[in-house]
Amino acid sequence: MSATTTTTMGEQPCVLSRTEPADAHGQNHNIMLDLDEEDDDLEVFSKNTSLTDDSPVPCPSMPHSPGSMVNQYRLEGEGEEEQTTADHHDDAKDIFITVDNPESHVTAIETFIVYKVATKTTRSEFDSSEYEVRRRYQDFLWLKGKLEEAHPTLIINPLPEKFVMKGMVERFNNDFIETRRRALHRFLNRVAEHPILSSNAHLKVFLTAQELNPHKKQGPGFLSWMGDKVLAVAHSVRGVRSRPEEFGSMQEYADAFSNKMSSLDKVTQRIIKEQREYQDELRQYGPTYSQWAGAEGEGPLAEPLAGVAACAELCGKETEEQIDHLAEVLVPALHEYVLCADTLKAVLRKRDNIQAEFEAKSEALAAKKVDQEAVSGMLMPALPRMHARTVHTLKEEVDRLEDRVESANSALKGDWSRWHDGMRTDLRSAFVSAAQKNVDYYEKCLAVWETFLLSQRDEASEDVDRDDS
Repeated sequence: MSATTTTTMGEQPCVLSRTEPADAHGQNHNIMLDLDEEDDDLEVFSKNTSLTDDSPVPCPSMPHSPGSMVNQYRLEGEGEEEQTTADHHDDAKDIFITVDNPESHVTAIETFIVYKVATKTTRSEFDSSEYEVRRRYQDFLWLKGKLEEAHPTLIINPLPEKFVMKGMVERFNNDFIETRRRALHRFLNRVAEHPILSSNAHLKVFLTAQELNPHKKQGPGFLSWMGDKVLAVAHSVRGVRSRPEEFGSMQEYADAFSNKMSSLDKVTQRIIKEQREYQDELRQYGPTYSQWAGAEGEGPLAEPLAGVAACAELCGKETEEQIDHLAEVLVPALHEYVLCADTLKAVLRKRDNIQAEFEAKSEALAAKKVDQEAVSGMLMPALPRMHARTVHTLKEEVDRLEDRVESANSALKGDWSRWHDGMRTDLRSAFVSAAQKNVDYYEKCLAVWETFLLSQRDEASEDVDRDDS
């Protein structure tokens, strides 16, 4: 959301122009994410921000805009370097995905939204350069599950949460659908940009197959899935005997990061709630002064009262813009990384489970070797041979698990660095954008009230001159 302020010396007009934000498809969306203090389910509220008052407002002389201070925090050449990096990234990218055109489907048992997923690619493993399929939210869940199953220690960006209805709230309002579409679009593009996940066979199926159901039926059965879950729980309860120090540091970082992001998310939501209350008060404030000004008729208070009413109205519009900017830029970034913190902790648990399984098998192998030595001197030849076969089988399993631990550790260490760099870039961009918007907001409100003060001083001077004459 952009806004420009033109200020000149004296009483030149100050033009406050506003441009509504547009997404990649040229559509304007005003979306407010709000988390109920008593319930953390995601709710979406719409907000009307049709600010079209472009009438010039007299502006007093103002000091140089402090907005330029934001740029002072950039290192020399940083902007050019970031742009060069972005251009290089686009040149290297060989798969482009868009999620748009949501359609509501109503059946006898459910209502759901289907999104168009369009893909353009130059990859040789694809049979065509362009694909277009329709996918619903459950299909995205299937893809994420397959990616996690194939790469348990890679950090896969989160999907938006499932919607939980509250009372009689309309489940699929336009703002909710648009919010989810943006989140699904981000998810797919994060996967497509990942050096390992982008080559996953299930991603290719998701992007190209017209029907996913035949592919969903393939894979391990329910009993096998339950068995894996039981083993994972058992290893989680057992824990690891000696977690490498670097992964212990990652666990501490993930816990601290989760706490910080949750606090920032909640405080930002509270700030937006308070700003909305302030905006509602300004809406009542202005008309009260206008009514008072009307009651004064031609009296000396009429003009200043009308001026205060106009200032309150303009500040209310600027407050609305600031709220919308926070809701569209900062809140989604913070909330995404609240979910990412949970992903980090889940990935670390999976890594620990893999190590715990390796340690359990290693202990079983050591015990079997002791038993083998104990029966080696017995007169029954079959028993030592049986123990030898068991030891050999366990040895092969331990070797396999040792390779799996090393692979899991290597994958997580590499992905941790990649995720950390992306997180810092995303949050820095959101924070800088919010800071710039705050500067713009307070500058404009300051200009509005200074204009009013200047007009009153000029009027007071004129009154003094008339009295002197």
